Amino acid sequence: MHLQHIWLNDFRSYPMVDLELPQGLTAFLGRNGQGKSNMLEAVAYLATLESFRGAPADALVRRGAASAVVRGQVLTDGREQLIEAEINLSGRNRVLVNRQRLQRARDLVEALRVTVFAPDDLELLKGGPQVRRSYLDTALVVERPATDAVRSGFEKALRQRNALLKQSKGRLDEAAALTLEVWDQKLAESGEELTRLRQDLAARLGPVVTRAYQDVAGTEARVTLRYVSEWTDQGLAAALTRSRPDDVRRGTTLVGPHRDDLLVELNDMPSRTHASQGEQRSLALGLRLGVHRLVTDRTGVPPVLLLDDVFSELDHDRSAALLAALPAGQTLLSSATDLPPGASADLVLQVTTGALTPG
Repeated sequence: MHLQHIWLNDFRSYPMVDLELPQGLTAFLGRNGQGKSNMLEAVAYLATLESFRGAPADALVRRGAASAVVRGQVLTDGREQLIEAEINLSGRNRVLVNRQRLQRARDLVEALRVTVFAPDDLELLKGGPQVRRSYLDTALVVERPATDAVRSGFEKALRQRNALLKQSKGRLDEAAALTLEVWDQKLAESGEELTRLRQDLAARLGPVVTRAYQDVAGTEARVTLRYVSEWTDQGLAAALTRSRPDDVRRGTTLVGPHRDDLLVELNDMPSRTHASQGEQRSLALGLRLGVHRLVTDRTGVPPVLLLDDVFSELDHDRSAALLAALPAGQTLLSSATDLPPGASADLVLQVTTGALTPG
């Protein structure tokens, strides 16, 4: 997968960009606040229609402009595809693939896959369970887009069940109880399948993340990923029945995949509490690179790898090890420092207040 060309109009700090990208490594270098991350964010937006920095869509439009446009030409298996995304402050956003309106966001995965590492990825280890559940669910969709229907089905059933519980105000009449049974069944079916997919992914990721961590850290170690759920022994249907009195009293669903977690251990110790800052940084990279390699193995096509501010908390040896271990395919990285000695890039661009110059 090769993002051959990208055009920006009024995206973030860039009035206009017309950039041809090589197949290998492109480095965006410059001081903080100049717009390096904005370039990677634009590429990721083309693939996901979201900001990996968690910004709302209107924040992606340059100040003073009414809309922003991101266009990218992608070559995959000898086929060129044009993706065009228009972001309007009015909220009427448009996305076209080969001049045809996009019907579902997940369909973009077939046109452009990306793997993103950002400074906030330390939250994969330090943050709450929601961050790690989202990591698994995103990886599932990138690997197999059809799994998005399972997640969507579960979330719909959960919203409906929670709405019913909230409306009941602590007491269920006969009609509400019958309706709750319906949503319990739908939630149990979709929740069991979602959990099965997550567990399978975690099992397959463990050895791959271990290798990726070793490549970055330059040391032998073992990474263990354990999917933790309190209800799987009894099944979700039975767990929902048992939890119903508490659910009704509190007006929300207290058991299910939305409460599960992924534990990340380094050498059999919890990484959240026992890993150093450098180890955690390498682990976060390993988690992202693990998904990247898994998707590459399954599809035969490596996603575009985006590494934002990747050297900020890595020492010299880990930085050099990371560059030496970059997977095959296209990589775009940003850095406030120069590349490590001995490293080479196919294209180096200096970023200054939203302008790109070779160097």
